[in-house]
Amino acid sequence: MTTLRTPDPPVAAEPAARARPARRRRKSQPEAFAFLTPWLLGAVALTVGPMVVSLYLSFTDYDMFTAPDWVGFGNFTHMFTDDDRYLQSVKVTLIYVLVSVPLKLTVSLLVAMLLNTRRGANGFYRAAFYAPSLLGASVAAALVWRALFMGGGPVNEVLAFFGWHTPSWVDDPQFSLASIVLLGVWQFGAPMVIFLAGLKQIPAELHEAAAIDGAGAFRRFRHITLPMLSPVIFFNLVMEAIHAFQAFTPAFVIGGGRGGPADADLFYTLYLFEVGFQDFRMGYASAMAWVLLAVIAIVTAIVFRTAKLWVFYDDAEERT
Repeated sequence: MTTLRTPDPPVAAEPAARARPARRRRKSQPEAFAFLTPWLLGAVALTVGPMVVSLYLSFTDYDMFTAPDWVGFGNFTHMFTDDDRYLQSVKVTLIYVLVSVPLKLTVSLLVAMLLNTRRGANGFYRAAFYAPSLLGASVAAALVWRALFMGGGPVNEVLAFFGWHTPSWVDDPQFSLASIVLLGVWQFGAPMVIFLAGLKQIPAELHEAAAIDGAGAFRRFRHITLPMLSPVIFFNLVMEAIHAFQAFTPAFVIGGGRGGPADADLFYTLYLFEVGFQDFRMGYASAMAWVLLAVIAIVTAIVFRTAKLWVFYDDAEERT
């Protein structure tokens, strides 16, 4: 009796089939680089190139009209030893960052928790609270804010009604910076939306179980909401700190373009603009810009390094 033998499957066909996608990927690489070329040209011409030129100018004395004169670290030495207005700008900016960022994150988190319900009008309130963030650092918003806090403005009239008589906020060194801080805190819509998205991801079962065990609202907030929301807090903290260091338009408009009364509103970016585009000391302004970049990088690195102490993720192996 003859037994039929099933032929073995071809072996060489599978490597050939596997090789085709690889050849297709190699052929698609030139097209990918072709599509990326406009972005690469823009990045080199508008970002990398100006940064390299700015780094060179930071070591020179350059007034935009004559050839740069190499001075080495002279600009950096001058700003930390002989420039009192530079030190004042550093002081004002640090105060603004240390006060406005925590207040803004606190207000945005509280409002997000209030809106984290299923009430029908929440959509309207979310849009209303987010609207100021759409204005961003606009000149119009800063002008309106200046009018509100001027002498005889609505803010002073309301405070006078309650018996607290204050001078013109924008013209008094003790109140001028506070008005800019309040403007920054008022634009809390963007972090609020991010906090609200984070709150939606917290399982309601955790709060229900804690409430059954007798935990009050504060304990549930401390032991459930904050740890579960810590990655979102981390993100908002980094972004808002960077934005606060770069604040310019409110200080320029409310401070009258010269730093306000007694340089109370002399933000770092405002003084950099004044040095570079009003006094035409572009070499000194470039040095200031690189110091600001270094400070933002250091602060961001510190936040990232300390995040492992207070940022918690669902998977312990993915902690920062």
